[in-house]
Parts: sequence; structure tokens; C-alpha cells
Amino acid sequence: MRRTDRVRPRALAAASAAAVVGALLALPAGPAQAVSADIVISQVYGGGGNSGAQYANDYIELYNRGTAPVSVTGWTVQYASAAGSSWARTTLTGTIAPGKYHLVQEAAGAGAGAALPAPDTTGTLALSATTGKVALVTNGTALTCSSGCAAQPGVKDFVGYGSSASSAEGSPTGNLANTTAALRAGGGATDTDSNASDFAVTAPAPRNSSSGGGTGGTRIRDVQGAARTSPKAGQAVSAVPGVVTAVGPSGFWYQDPQPDADPATSEAVYVYTAGAPAVAVGDSVTVGGTVSEFRPGGTGGTTNLTVTELTAPSVTVLAHNAALPAATLVGAGGRVPPAAVISSVTTGNAETAGGFQPATDGLDFWESLEGMRVRIDNAAVVGPTSAFGEIPVVPQGSTTRTGRGGILLQAADGNPERVILDDVLAPSPAARVGDTLSGATVGVLDYSFGNFKLLATATPTVSPGGLTAETTAAPAAGELATATFNVENLSPDDPQSKFDGLAAAVVGNLRSPDLVALEEIQDNNGATDNGTVAADQTLARLTAAITAAGGPSYSYRQIDPVNDQDGGEPGGNIRQVFLYRTDRGLSFTDRPGAGSTTADSVVNSGGVPALTYSPGRIAPGNSAFNASRKPLAGEFRWNGRPVFVIANHFNSKGGDQPLFGRYQQPTRPSETQRHAQAAVVKAFTDQILAVDPNAAVIVLGDLNDFEFSQTTDLLTAGGSLVDLPRTLPLAERYTYVYEGNSQVLDHILVSPYLAARAYSYDIVHLNSEFPTQLSDHDPQVVRIPLP
Repeated sequence: MRRTDRVRPRALAAASAAAVVGALLALPAGPAQAVSADIVISQVYGGGGNSGAQYANDYIELYNRGTAPVSVTGWTVQYASAAGSSWARTTLTGTIAPGKYHLVQEAAGAGAGAALPAPDTTGTLALSATTGKVALVTNGTALTCSSGCAAQPGVKDFVGYGSSASSAEGSPTGNLANTTAALRAGGGATDTDSNASDFAVTAPAPRNSSSGGGTGGTRIRDVQGAARTSPKAGQAVSAVPGVVTAVGPSGFWYQDPQPDADPATSEAVYVYTAGAPAVAVGDSVTVGGTVSEFRPGGTGGTTNLTVTELTAPSVTVLAHNAALPAATLVGAGGRVPPAAVISSVTTGNAETAGGFQPATDGLDFWESLEGMRVRIDNAAVVGPTSAFGEIPVVPQGSTTRTGRGGILLQAADGNPERVILDDVLAPSPAARVGDTLSGATVGVLDYSFGNFKLLATATPTVSPGGLTAETTAAPAAGELATATFNVENLSPDDPQSKFDGLAAAVVGNLRSPDLVALEEIQDNNGATDNGTVAADQTLARLTAAITAAGGPSYSYRQIDPVNDQDGGEPGGNIRQVFLYRTDRGLSFTDRPGAGSTTADSVVNSGGVPALTYSPGRIAPGNSAFNASRKPLAGEFRWNGRPVFVIANHFNSKGGDQPLFGRYQQPTRPSETQRHAQAAVVKAFTDQILAVDPNAAVIVLGDLNDFEFSQTTDLLTAGGSLVDLPRTLPLAERYTYVYEGNSQVLDHILVSPYLAARAYSYDIVHLNSEFPTQLSDHDPQVVRIPLP
């Protein structure tokens, strides 16, 4: 149905927790200094001038995370070796404004590397490139400690870098190198008094007092931009730093461990290497390349959004086993996705429309997280695990939910909080609607097949919700029980287990209705396209299976279609069929003579409506039914009273644009044909009711459209038919689950006379919410008391 969209496989390797933890080994340290309200050490770099160094000098960078200017005149930055107690000093002068940096240039090495930005203070400290201790002290007195230094008098901030540092706030950072520095998160603003948590080991990015709140050089967020496509598309970038978070056979994702404060700009991007990349999860890298917008699906994916990538990359590995950037929590306590609006773009190509609004538009919300590590806690499963290993989930607290744990599609709510958990990285568990993925589900955010995908880095644990298949009530004496059931391309090619499962559903879950309108009955050789159109073998196996399951003896009526004229699977020749039992008062009125191209009609027989042919097809030559199933009309009698039944399978939704697609608002060209089909069926039922306004008419089947759709409006216009799904509470209105959206596609509509009876109507949920299905549709049944 859709696998061709993934033209570039992206199976990923998850992060090794042991490797990451190994990079963050901590040594005992004294109590941390209280979190600084203003000036902190924001970067430390000791590889200046060494072989492979990016800069010619060591440096220490300070940042004012407060709201007022702070004078640092007379303060000192001090350095000691990893285990040493002898401290060297550089005296500071000047004032650091809020949100500004102060660059302290220290000693040069052998001469390799570029010049630093203009320093605000110059000193001569020679820092170790790998491990050591740096203190910011509010006086000129040299420290004398080896351990517990962060708690010494006058110490404003303290950084132990490298695993052998004898003192640190909390635990020291990972080891540095000639090509890496320790950078404080949040652009310098994050301070939890844990060096290991607050600092990332990544490419040096020195900033001085003229740098404002920026980070210097191109960063991933500059590549992504606050937009649906990159502002740098087609441009070359160089030395963009980050940490590898996931690796696949054709590329890798990496993320900036030093995010800015703007949630609209993603901090991660995919790097397309065209072959196995020479990086591992946890590598600190810089990447150069061309910024590209890749549209998944090739020529068949023109309605998909693009994914920003770096192509033809030049990758430099600076260090291994860096801590991964924290995953962004989506849901309560984190970033909460919009609840109803997917896109506020009203027409055209959303990629060029502007008006990027992650706070209010679901499409933009997920776009702002493209490529990033994302976490959903106790994700609610709203669609079953598919054959492709995909599980639709939403954060806890999402609305409007069905009574069984799904999420309901509505006219003005496409459920933008949905995201599809994909098995590209780790196998997906078997899950059903109403289950919960316990704990944190973490992955990188991708996009394909018209949906945003969360590529989980480990298989989540399923906490079962206990959902079981429903069983309806048995009809009482005098109640006509009528059902509709799409059996999904049933043919003799299917295993006996499918026939037996469908039989058990008819007998056990539907309680052996008097009449079942079946959709998608295929011919005797299924998808083999050799001109066969008869379906007697298919129906013989099904009726035999029902009897074997303890059900009644069912008869059937249908009309073979013209070969390959009714759509569906090529060669399958799907059609609607009346399956009925006669032991409770129902009988079929046979008026033979109609073939596949014969149009049925309504006649007035002494004030009583009758069908010219029974069974017959409605308007098979009408263009409304080109390459689509023709409605099947039948005249029955229930305890002597005429009952007219029309079984339908309207045009499918193939060709409609996706909800999370390139074009907004998405168009649904397939509904044009359904509207025409509804008009034809409505005209036919009106002919029956024109003869007898109290006629018993049932229109049912797979209409491939929603209860709030214009298709349904056309059928119910003037009050001549009542759509029973519309009579249910919202939480019960669904017969199908598509990409996590619970929705109505199948309908039973009844004439006013029948609607006035004390009927019982039930959508019997036994397929759509479960990973193992007899069909992708749920059946439904109405029990109508008739005198």
C-alpha cells in the first residue's frame, strides 16, 4: 500500500547506554557551590595551537545568565591540573551585560589553528587539552585545594573537565581533546551544579562580548530555521557541530547539545552519506555539506513534505562517547502539541506559504522537532501495530478519545497530536488500541508516508489496556437484524482460518443476523486476472464455515460484475453480496433477469413499491460508478412485509492528499465520485418512498466517507434516510482506524418508518483496533422491531 515511499532505508543503531555512561564516570567531589544567578563559566578549551586544533589559543569563556550587568574587575579565572593543587590565575577587568559573553584568551600552543575572536581579557594560562580544573573566583587570591574546590570561599563557578579531574561540581565532564571543548548547555544559561549534566563535549565555539546570545558559526538550528524548509537550502555549510544520536545504513542523525531558547528551530538534522557512515552514536562531530530538501517517496510522493538533510557531507569526528542531548518531552510537563489544528495554511503549498506557527499548528509543531531526540511518557496507543511495524500514539491527556481508548477524527480536528511510532530502529511490539507504552518512549523524529514518525531507539514495553472484541446482543423475537461487513478481499486464495474467523464473527460477535450485506467478496480465483468473475466458490466456503461454527444455513444473492470494471484489487472483481437466513421470518423476493449491466428500477404495483429486478444493480452504466462497485438492490420480505435493501461500496479514498502533507488544506478528489454515487442512490431510494412514504428501506455498506461528510449529507437530504452512525455519542462513532484516527467509513441508513421504530444499533468493534484482524473494518448491526 505504501512501502515504496521509503526510497532510502533508515534502519538505525540505538545509543549504547554503557558507552555513554562510561564517558561520564564521576570522581567523588565536595559539595557544589550554589547555582550562580549570573556569571558562569560557559566554555573551556585547552587544545589551542596543538595538532589538529581549530584555534591557536586555549580559552575560558564566561556568560552572564542573569538580568543585570555584573562587573568582574578584580575577579580571576584560575587553572590547576587534574590532580594538582597549584593554581595559576588570569585577572579580569570589565563588565558583562545580561545575555553576553566574556572571552578570556589564554596561552598558545605550537601554532596550529585559527585566531580566536577578539578576546575581552588576555592571559597566559596553559590548560591541559584533555583534563583539568577551572575556577571563576571573585577575588585575586589563588586557590590551594585539590579536591572540594567548588566550595572554597570566593569560588563563583567551577568546572572539572575530564574523567580524572579531582574536583568538580557534581561529576566532571567527559575528556576533552585538541578538537573539542566543554560547552555549557542553553547557550551558557543552564546551571544545575553538575558539570557532567550541564556541559557537552563538542566542537569549540568561542564567543566574545560582541557575540550577543548567539553561538558563533553555523549551527544546526541555522540550517533548519524557523520554517518548514531550510533557509539555507542549496547552500554549502561547513564545520556544523553536534553529537550523533542515531545511525543507519545510508546516513545518521546528529543534534546540537547546545540548543538555543527558540523552540521553533530544530536542533537536529539528518546527514545523508549514501552508504554506511563512519560514525557511531555518541560521536561528537562537525559536518560540512550541502543543505538539501529531500521529498520521500520519489515521483510518487509529491504530496509529502520534505525533510531537511545535509548531503555530500564532510564529517570530522572530534570525540567519542559524548553524552547525548536530552530528549525533548512531548506532552504534559514538556512541549504540548496543538489539540485540533494541523495547519492554518488555507490553500496551496504549505512549504512556501510562510506563517510558521509551532505553538498552534500541529504540522509546524512536529516540523520544529525534525530529527531531534523526542520523548513521550506513557504514550497512549490509538491504532494497532500495523503489518509495517507502525504504532500510532498520542501523549496522555489528548482529546477527543473514543470509549475504547482511540482518538476520534472529527470535521475540524484531524488530531495533530498523533505521531507514528516506527520500527526502523528497533522492533515494534504488538499493541492494540487502549494499550500504553510504559515509561519513556524515546526516538528521533522523522517524516515519511505523509506522517511524522518517531523512530524509537528501543522497543517499548506494552502495558495492556485489556481491550477485547465486542459481541452484540441477539435479536429478540420480531426484530429484523441487519448487518454490514467489509470482509477485505475474501477469496478462495485466503487460508481456511480467515473463513473460520469470519464465520465465528458472524455467529458469535454478530449473533447470526437475519441479513448481512458483505463487501469485498472476490471471485473464485481472487487476484488472478484471467477473466473469471463468478464467486460461488468464495461464498460456498463462507456459508459452510458459518454452519460449521454453529450458525444457521445462509443463502446468498449477488450479481457477477463485468471483469475488471468495478475497481479494487486487479483481477479480484470485488462485489457486494446479500447473505441471509430464512428461519426467522426473512425471505428473498426473486425477480430474475438482471445482468451486470442491467439497470434496476422501481415500479408502482397498486400503491406498493417493487423492484423490477431482485437482485439488481443500480445504474451500472452511470459514470458515477466507473471503476467502482455498483450498488446491489434486493427486495426482501420480513414476516410478509416488503423490505428494500441497497448494499453499497462507494469509491475509495485513493488519491486524496494526506493530513500532514505538503498541500493545505488537503484536497480529497476521490469524494467527487462518492458525491455522484450518493446522489444516484438517493434518487433510487426516493423513488421507493415516493410510492410509499412508509416503506422499509435500508441503505448500508462501506461508503468510504465520514458521518460528517457531504456524501452522507447527500444521502440524508430531506430526511428521507437517517444515518445511524450520526445518532451515536461521539465516543462510539467509528468503524475503522486509519493512521491512528478512529473514523466512520461504514454506514447503515434507514427510512423514516424504520427510524421511528425502537431499534437498537451497534458498531461491533472486533477488527480495527487489533493488530491481528479478519478485516480492517468493523461490522455493524441494527435490530429493528417490525410488526
